[in-house]
Amino acid sequence: MDAITLKKTRRARRAHHVRNRIRRTTTLPRLTVSRSLKHISAQVIDDTTGRTLAHVTSTAKELSDALKGKTKTERAKHLGTEIARKARAAGVEEVVFDRGFARFHGRVKALADAAREGGLKF
Repeated sequence: MDAITLKKTRRARRAHHVRNRIRRTTTLPRLTVSRSLKHISAQVIDDTTGRTLAHVTSTAKELSDALKGKTKTERAKHLGTEIARKARAAGVEEVVFDRGFARFHGRVKALADAAREGGLKF
């Protein structure tokens, strides 16, 4: 197994471990964060029905003007407030946070803190 394959396997296993623990312990919707080197996205997913209730991404055209000229952390904060607004509009007040493979710091933490300030409880 080469280094890239090993890295992908470890990431997938870490994300699977986090999601399994979340699904076993709660019935609340899940706020999932996906992060790449350039972009970040978030979804509120209801696992009982398998539906996405709200989503935002840094590549969305409607947010391109608001995100232009900002750092990646500032973009994550803006997306956190947007996902909180959209989730509350969909009737979701409380979620459980799913960080996936990413550590809870930097952009992931900035998005989570902004979502909390926007009114989501987790």
